[in-house]
This record gives sequence, structure tokens and C-alpha cells, in this order.
Amino acid sequence: VPALPVKNLNGTGPVHPALAGMTGILMCAAGLPVCLTRAPKPILHPPPVSKSDIKPVPGVNGICRKTKKKQLKKSKTPEDVVRRYIQKVKNPPDEDCTICMERLVTSSGYEGVLSPRGIKPELVGKLGKCGHMYHLLCLLAMYNNGNKDGSLQCPTCKAIYGEKTGTQPPGKMEFHLIPHSLPGYTDSKTIRIVYDIPTGIQGPEHPNPGKKFTARGFPRHCYLPDNEKGRKVLKLLIVAWDRRLIFTIGTSNTTGESDTVVWNEIHHKTEFGSNLTGHGYPDPNYLDNVLAELLAQGVSEATLKD
Repeated sequence: VPALPVKNLNGTGPVHPALAGMTGILMCAAGLPVCLTRAPKPILHPPPVSKSDIKPVPGVNGICRKTKKKQLKKSKTPEDVVRRYIQKVKNPPDEDCTICMERLVTSSGYEGVLSPRGIKPELVGKLGKCGHMYHLLCLLAMYNNGNKDGSLQCPTCKAIYGEKTGTQPPGKMEFHLIPHSLPGYTDSKTIRIVYDIPTGIQGPEHPNPGKKFTARGFPRHCYLPDNEKGRKVLKLLIVAWDRRLIFTIGTSNTTGESDTVVWNEIHHKTEFGSNLTGHGYPDPNYLDNVLAELLAQGVSEATLKD
């Protein structure tokens, strides 16, 4: 009897079961025997692990990180931050400022909207590392619209100036070694990361200050192979956690719920023993991909040497 699977090895979705069902109906109409199989369930967690089997990760200090509710740094004014990262341009080219879309040789589109001290609307600055040019007033407006943490990010190439921090609510990150292997890494044990964030009240840096936010699906378990690259990713994730970059408060892509804790552009593997959802192993490109995502948030190997 031919079996028609109602799953797709590269991911599940409603299209594939529907096609299998339609095919089954047609085969039945033709008098052929049909057997539809159920899609296997993803293996989200490892087998039970005793406390004595849980070990610290070699080469990584500690087993837990906590974040508290931090007020944003206010030691420097927004004007000081903008001036810190730019060089003034005396004769700007006749091209658009990609923030306000006005020509650089004319005044900023934010003239009359902002009235900062010492920054005239016609002043143009060049960012030090990447060399992209903007009106100083436009950079100030962009900074005031962000996290105001003392860092700037170029809107053209995403280069980060200073130390970028996020708006992750308070919580706890635990990490340890368990004696099981991930698919594709049969010679390695597994690093398990456990994130736990409780519900709370949004702060001034969040979308709706003073309003309650939800935290669904916590504690969340994530997995890395215990090899050299996996331990490097863990160290960088710890830095990202300390900088409040792993999670943020927003709208869930899965449920559409607003004012809830969501992932913040650094992908994690939450499926332990399979990859039916796309959030598991084997995935030979994952470690390189997450290193690139961390770099885009300003968290690099150079961070570990500081």
C-alpha cells in the first residue's frame, strides 16, 4: 500500500497536507489503496537529565546571568553623542540625506521641528568609520527616536558607533552542559540555554510605558553544540544578554499579540532532536548565521577581548 506523507521534511505547512489529501481522494476514486501518514512531532526537549549530569560549560565563566531594570544612560546629551561620532563637512556633495531626503547642500528637513543647542539645520557630518554623510539635525532626530543609549547606527550600512543596548525586560539566563548530542553533532555534548523573563510593566524605553506586558512560553530552552564555535556563540550571546539585545517588547509574529516579549533578530534553536519547525538541527549554517546576526547588533569576537 503506498503511503502518502502529510509532512514536508524541510518544514510543515497547510499546503502539503492539503495536496496529500487531494491526491488521496483522486487515488480512492481510481480504486487505488491509500494510506495517509501523520507528520511526526518535533522533538523539543532532550531525554530527562539528572542534576548530577548537568555541568558548567568548559571555558565559560559562571552558569547564570541576571538583568535588572536599568535606566538609560543620561550622562551625555543627544547633541554630545552625535558630535562624538561625526566629522563636520564644510563642502557637502549635492546628494540626498537619506534620513530626511532633502539635499545635503540645503537645510535639514527637521528644521523648525528640532531646536537643539549649537546644531544649525544646514550643518552636515560624516560618520567616522563608514563615511556616510547626513545633516547633523537628522542624526539628532534619529538618535532621539531610538533607545538613547549613547550609540549611533548608520541608517545606510548599519555600522554601529559606541555600544548598542536594547530594551530587553528584566530576567534570567542560565547555561550548562547536558550529556546528550544534537543531530549533526554526534561527537559533542550539548549546551542548553534557559531564558526566563516574567511579566511586568513597560518602562520608558518600551512601546507603551506604564502598561503591562506579557511573557509567553517562558522558560525558553535553546541549544548549541558543545564545540569551539558553539562555545564562542554562547559567550557572545551572554554579551548580547547583558546588553539587553536578545528579547524586546513588541508584537508576536506567531499570535499577533501586542505588548509581549518577542525575539529580537538573533535566532535561536529551540528544537532539540529534530528540525521539523526549522528551529532545530541538523543545520550546518546555523552557527555562522547567528554569528553574523550578533555582529549586526555590534557583538563580535573583538568584544570578548575587551
